[in-house]
Amino acid sequence: MTLAQNIRDSSKWLIGSNVVNQILQFAFGIVLARLLVPADFGMIVTIQIFTGVIGLIASGGMGQALVRAKTAGERDFQVVFTLQALICLAVFAGLYLIAPAFAGWFDEPLYEDLLRVSAINFLLRPFLSIHTSWLNREMRFRDISIQNFIAGIAGGLASIAMAMAGLGVWSLVLGGLVGSVASLLMVVRITPLRARPCFDPSVARTHGSYGIKITLKDLAVYFRKQTSNLIIAKLAGPAMVGLFNKGYSLATLPLTTISGPVFQPVFRTMSAEQDKPDRIKYLFFRMISLLMLYTMPLYIGLAWFAEPFIVVVYGEHWRESAPVLQLLAPLGLLYCIGHPCGAVLAATNRVGREVIVQLVTWAIVAVGCFVGLRWGLTGAALGIVLSQIYSTTHMYYLATRCFRSGARDLVAAVAPVLALNAILLATLGTIEWLVPDTFKTEWQALYLLAATAASALAYLVGLLLLPIGTLSSEAGRIRGLLRLAP
Repeated sequence: MTLAQNIRDSSKWLIGSNVVNQILQFAFGIVLARLLVPADFGMIVTIQIFTGVIGLIASGGMGQALVRAKTAGERDFQVVFTLQALICLAVFAGLYLIAPAFAGWFDEPLYEDLLRVSAINFLLRPFLSIHTSWLNREMRFRDISIQNFIAGIAGGLASIAMAMAGLGVWSLVLGGLVGSVASLLMVVRITPLRARPCFDPSVARTHGSYGIKITLKDLAVYFRKQTSNLIIAKLAGPAMVGLFNKGYSLATLPLTTISGPVFQPVFRTMSAEQDKPDRIKYLFFRMISLLMLYTMPLYIGLAWFAEPFIVVVYGEHWRESAPVLQLLAPLGLLYCIGHPCGAVLAATNRVGREVIVQLVTWAIVAVGCFVGLRWGLTGAALGIVLSQIYSTTHMYYLATRCFRSGARDLVAAVAPVLALNAILLATLGTIEWLVPDTFKTEWQALYLLAATAASALAYLVGLLLLPIGTLSSEAGRIRGLLRLAP
């Protein structure tokens, strides 16, 4: 089996199930958006800002260290479990104690109980993390996919049921807890590991040294992503956070749906090939090309149809999210380049260099959001745009220091996909010009559906019929799936 085929086979379960899972979560999100108000989502986002950052510290990056290690036995997993269990127990106690002060800082008494209940997830985290790390290391992505799918359904249905019962923001907190419990019950059954206390200083140092680098990098990334939410929460309130986060989360939906699942198998394969620069180079540029092929149409569509999409799907009260989505969705081009850079740096143990990039990016987001907020949510989003431009440029520089590469390699990877997406943009422009404004206003849902179908068809036909360089092999694969003649 070739290297590319190995990654493709490893990825298909993760991507396929993640697409289905995202569709389900998207549907659940639509229902919840109509049952709840933006302030409910804003409150849960504010809680997650703090529990998320503490969660990164609690994991210590040791799960990723186990996946990357050339050898890792049961004792390694048990030592990592013990360390994570001790940390998470301390985290739970700390969050329980500081909950009143947290609620006082935001001047919202409800935050006290919300934070304490959310902290229960830290008691489950060590058990879930150790089994998931084992599955990732063994590349058992089919099992991970099924687990995520079932847990997502359980959590989503629980949230909807509780929202219909009038529980408000509690439906989001408790629904997430239901999903975590369901995930843990399944993952324990499909792995041979048993979570037992065990400590070995040498094993702890081995995985801890790499884990610290991963944690520092993840913390910087997390702060970069959540700083805008925190600033808006403090200065503008939970309703504005809910609106901003809706636009931002939709703008990164292709990243979480397709790019995210690809990372683990590529990272695992790059780790195994970490002493072979030419292999890593091939994987890197191939990953860029394929991510752009399958996600760029989604980013373009989200930007083009931002307002009608938000209004039709989520309702009129979410309209203010549309400008944020329209501004941030085009960053997808940069995500398709930056995400593979992260895989290269992690696999070649250069994460420490990425930490600096993420810290600078975090500072740009913080200053940009704080200053830009005076012009509303769109102004706050400009900080994210500037930070992503810097981050992708610097990350690409660091990644390409791991192997010999020139500008020609990047052009060869992106030019065919950009040409294909030019066809998509031309189709969208033609539809916009031909369709009367009255139809687009009075029949928004029908216009959205018809324009999406027509542009998707044009993109597919362009891929299958035009001889576009490096995409020819992927076009042949799709013809085979569609049973079309070559």
